[in-house]
Amino acid sequence: MSHSHHSVVVVGGGNAGLSVAGRLQRHGVKDVVVIEPREHHLYQPMFSHVAGGTARASMATRPQASVMPKGVGWIRDAVSAIDPDSNRLTLVSGDTIGYDQVLVCTGIQKDWNRIPGLAAAMGSPSGASHYEFDLAAKASLLLRDLQRGTVVFTQPAGPATCAGASQKPMYLACDYWRAAGVLDDIRVVMIVPDPTVFGIPLIDEELERKVAEYGIELRCDTELVEVDAESRVAVIAHDGVTERLPYDLLHAVPPQSAPAWLKDSALPAVGDELGFVEVDPHTLRHTRFPSVWALGDSAATTNSKSGGALRKQTTVVAANVEAALRGKPATSVYDGYTVCPFTVSRSTVVFAEFDDAYQLKPTIPFWKGLARERRLTWVFDRHILPWVYWHMILKGRA
Repeated sequence: MSHSHHSVVVVGGGNAGLSVAGRLQRHGVKDVVVIEPREHHLYQPMFSHVAGGTARASMATRPQASVMPKGVGWIRDAVSAIDPDSNRLTLVSGDTIGYDQVLVCTGIQKDWNRIPGLAAAMGSPSGASHYEFDLAAKASLLLRDLQRGTVVFTQPAGPATCAGASQKPMYLACDYWRAAGVLDDIRVVMIVPDPTVFGIPLIDEELERKVAEYGIELRCDTELVEVDAESRVAVIAHDGVTERLPYDLLHAVPPQSAPAWLKDSALPAVGDELGFVEVDPHTLRHTRFPSVWALGDSAATTNSKSGGALRKQTTVVAANVEAALRGKPATSVYDGYTVCPFTVSRSTVVFAEFDDAYQLKPTIPFWKGLARERRLTWVFDRHILPWVYWHMILKGRA
């Protein structure tokens, strides 16, 4: 076992971790290290395109070493515990690391076993999901080859990374089935836990139009509560009443929570079973431990969790951490912005930009046009944004 100390330690080498580390390095902060055990980096927004058949799986992954920001250290290990009182992390290897400031960017945990039978369904020939890399590739084949029958898509209740993304492969698949002439032979059911398909009237209007166009059976205020994988039956609940829904294909998104080591730490709020890091939603600094910061899916912020929130979050955290290292107050503020691009066909996107009060917050002020179905936003989401991600966002430059 060994012990080391660093000025800034970033826990997690995904989108949040690398982009904020890159910003800190570009701000001139020295001795920034990222703790990340994985050898391959995954671009998760591409998973829906993989499942929907509009991108190859290879487009969503690159070697972790190739995307590390220049000048940022990489510790290939995982954190098993944190002692925020002594500013120390314990790694799975047994090594310990001290820090002046620590940034928790661990992402979110997929709780497949929280719904009875869901994990078994994903392992069966009739289950898939675009929320895991291997299951997204599986979903692509299953959706492509379906000619008739019932396909059920689910969206989980509670906090989830870009929960609205649950719907993206459904629209892509429906557009494909329509072009193939088989859509009329396929019953498509979408399970949504909320009162409407999204929650913002303008976005609801756009999505409901596509739901009607494809003949999708939308079940709002409904949750998946159990799966019988052997019999291919999804048990759904609405107002306390359960219904057994037979399926030929189940495309599911699991409930989600913070990683187990975070849940067991002192960082979540007392009584928070989901285990997300308790932070000031504006400065993203821990409310009790001033040397701890969190952003992205692992933070208990008020915004909808998505990669689209990170551009502003990383800017805020980098500025505030730099100030903290100089003994200055944290004055940079996150405004709750997030974005969810809905791929509603194989050539158009509904670009939902909004804040933590579910009010539209367009990047171009006073113009809500991007929230309408457009070819332009498809080009941005499918072709421009991936290039920006690999070459700029992960380097802290966008």
